[in-house]
Amino acid sequence: MDLLGIIMKRKDFIKTTLLTSGVAFLPVNVSASDSNISKKIKAIKPKSLFDGANIGLIAPASYIDEIELSDSKNNLAALGFSSISTERILKRFGYLAGDDKNRADDLNEMFIRKDVDAIVCVRGGYGCMRMLDMIDYKSVKKNPKILIGYSDITALLFALYSQTGLIGFHGPVGTSTFNNYSIDNFINVLMYGKNNYSPMLAEDDIYNEDSAFERYTINSGKAKGVLIGGNLSIVVSLLGTKYDVDYSGKIIFLEEIDEEPYRIDRMLSQLIMAGKFKKAAGIVLGIFRKCERKKFNPSFETTFRLKEVLEDRLKRLGIPVFYGFSFGHVTNKITLPFGINAEMDADNFSLTYLESAVQR
Repeated sequence: MDLLGIIMKRKDFIKTTLLTSGVAFLPVNVSASDSNISKKIKAIKPKSLFDGANIGLIAPASYIDEIELSDSKNNLAALGFSSISTERILKRFGYLAGDDKNRADDLNEMFIRKDVDAIVCVRGGYGCMRMLDMIDYKSVKKNPKILIGYSDITALLFALYSQTGLIGFHGPVGTSTFNNYSIDNFINVLMYGKNNYSPMLAEDDIYNEDSAFERYTINSGKAKGVLIGGNLSIVVSLLGTKYDVDYSGKIIFLEEIDEEPYRIDRMLSQLIMAGKFKKAAGIVLGIFRKCERKKFNPSFETTFRLKEVLEDRLKRLGIPVFYGFSFGHVTNKITLPFGINAEMDADNFSLTYLESAVQR
């Protein structure tokens, strides 16, 4: 047999072997995460809060102590709610509130329990990402409830929305300062379920750190879209995972704390290079506390300021962007629903919820 005949015979053998073994040729540009991210998500609205509702308290990230647990219960009692927690909540495993299974079991139990009407995270910190694979998403979908928190809780908001469609809430944790501003937003969104609701911007805050509370427009314009987002570091850490979501047509809200401008630059650049903002509708930036350049930095006089980084990275996107909305690691907190339709106005620093985020 000549050389050509040998080659053709070998090709036929390989083709037959692959077909009989069930192996298929797939395009190299398709991945499980790409398929998951691009799927259309059907939103599920949890039931609204009511006077006397029973709140399940969890610590899904960093550990808490008895004082923090007591403060959380007192805060909720002042709002007219009862609260319960399991013995797991005070466990400690290094910097975590117990091991990953402990924290996931606590979350899963709160969704299943019939005597729990909503779930409030006592604090953020770090650790939610570690337990995302242990969440019982089928039970969550069968028992949709309000879950609220911010900072590291961003990972839970993304995971619950991407895997079940459940609308979560970026807002106060149990140990937050529940002042009149934060309470008004909390009640209007979670109890009254207002639609066409525009949270009023806080006039000031107890913090006055450099220009962190300055408001400014980076790109003018209005935009409508589904509202998603959270803490910038956590948002970036979800890239490439099945818990990420498609940013197309979305209004993305972002906040951060204690990251120098070059780190903010790096995270925004990663999102840009990943193509996350290509089809986004707009961006609402919260308060980036303690993210200004440090004065002890030898290059303090020549390094970029936070505002310069945000403008340099985001202006080129050509979509509406503004900075200074009242959410993040600040006292005056807006409760932001994750997964509802909203409209932003970058020139008037406004965000309007076009539908209720809860079932009444």
